[in-house]
Parts: sequence; structure tokens; C-alpha cells
Amino acid sequence: MDVEHPTPAALLAEACAAAGRSDAGAELIRAGENTLWRLPGGVVARIGRPGQLAAAAKELTVARWLHRHRVPAVRPLGHQPAPLAVRGRPATFWHELPPHRPGTAAELAAALRRLHRLPPPETRLPALDPFVRLPERIDAAGLDRPLHRRLHDRLTELRTAWRELALPARESTVVHGDAWSGNLAVTATTAHLLDFERTALGPVEWDLTTTAVGRHTFGTVPPGTYAAFCAAYGSDVTEHPGYPVLRDIRELRLTCYALQQATTDPRHRAQARYRLACLLGDHGPRPWGWAPLD
Repeated sequence: MDVEHPTPAALLAEACAAAGRSDAGAELIRAGENTLWRLPGGVVARIGRPGQLAAAAKELTVARWLHRHRVPAVRPLGHQPAPLAVRGRPATFWHELPPHRPGTAAELAAALRRLHRLPPPETRLPALDPFVRLPERIDAAGLDRPLHRRLHDRLTELRTAWRELALPARESTVVHGDAWSGNLAVTATTAHLLDFERTALGPVEWDLTTTAVGRHTFGTVPPGTYAAFCAAYGSDVTEHPGYPVLRDIRELRLTCYALQQATTDPRHRAQARYRLACLLGDHGPRPWGWAPLD
């Protein structure tokens, strides 16, 4: 095994050993920004990327806060005071949910409406940073210098536009930060919120923009489904004057994520190049027909 680049299975073994658990019979659930494993006994192990210990600690805090407010959400196993550190990566353990499916747009809107009405936790959350990790993703994208420069210039433009919106000043509301249907798990009886890595204090419009982008940029959310989302939440974010800026930031994030994934998975290279070309004005007006990444 390469000491500098341990395999996901090796990281899991180290995390389980540190937690006094066995990794025998572990099943890989998902490998992406975080790697999730199903362990015997109804336990899920979550191992993050290097340098994300603070984000993982926040996830534990948010999950416990939601539980105190009786909001259905994934629950940490036991009373983990902090994530375990495994070669600089955070490892946390969670109760496995019963069989579930991704939430519908209307179910997601209802969950967000409830979340946005909660008083913030006593443990102060950070202010929303919609640009987190974007400079690093641009630098690691494997593009030529002119394209790197154009993406960094676009990032600079959007930082300025974000500040001018003055939305960041609204820091009394808890926002999920990555609100899409895959982060709402619906069991036979309940819709559970998942993945609190980006949870912060900020404008509710950020959470609503993801579904709007699915409708108007990807073209994958049908009109009726989007109408149901707006009705369930009580407003349409595209009518907000700041929506074009929020949309543009989200599109840049989605493009940079595709570029990141393409560096390790050749299946995503065509989609990453297509998204980049759309941002650079090569494919006309939206919707662009972006395909979700597997």
C-alpha cells in the first residue's frame, strides 16, 4: 500500500480500529467528496477529504442541534465529541437510515422551510461562503493557463457581485448550504436531512437556488415539479433580484466540481468540458442540458 495515498478500504480499517470497531463485512455506499461505508449493526462510517476536520466537527454539531429541535436528520452514533483524525481525514460514525429514496422537489422545499424557521444554535456557525474551495479546484483542474485565468477572473467578478448583493449580512438564518434532493432521504414515514458539511448562517435564497438551477440551467426539473417546489416553500427564488448572481455562482461551483471529478474519472471529462464551454458563452442561452454526474 502506498503510505501517502492509502486506499479507501485502508482508511476505513484505520478509522474503525481507532473507534474500537470492526470493519469486517463493510460495504462501500458511495465514494465522492466523502466516502461512505455500511458497517454491520446499522452503522455508517463517513470518511472525508484531508483538511476537513473542522467541517466534520460542524456536521456533528448541526446533527445534534437538529435532533434537539426534533427535526428528522441523520444522527451521529453515540456521543462523538469530535471526528477521529485518520491521516488528516475526518472519520465519523452514524446511525444507518432505514431503506429510503431521494426527496422530491416539494419534499425538499418543505424540509428547507422548516430548517429556515429554526433559531440558530448556541454554538455559532460560520457565515456562508459560496466560494469555498473554488480557487483550489480551479488550480487543480488541469486546464491551460488562459482557461485558468478566465476562471479565476470569473471567480473574482462573482466575489464582487456577491458582496454587492449584501445578502451575506443576513447571518441569523441557518441554511443547509448544499440543498438538493440527494441530501434528503425519505423513508416510509419521514424525510431526513443529510450532509451538513456546508451548513452555515446566511441567505435562504442560496438553498433555493440549487433547484432553480436544476430547472433553468440543467433543464432536468420539469416546470410542474419546479412549481410544486415553489408552492411548498412559499416563494420563487428566480423572482429575487439577486438570483442571477446566485445562479452564476452555483453554475461555477458545479463546473469546478465536474472538472475536479474529471481528473480522476474519465467518464466525466466530456461533461466537464461542456459545462466549461457553456460558462464561456459557447452554447447560447440556458437551459444547457447539463447531465448530472454519477
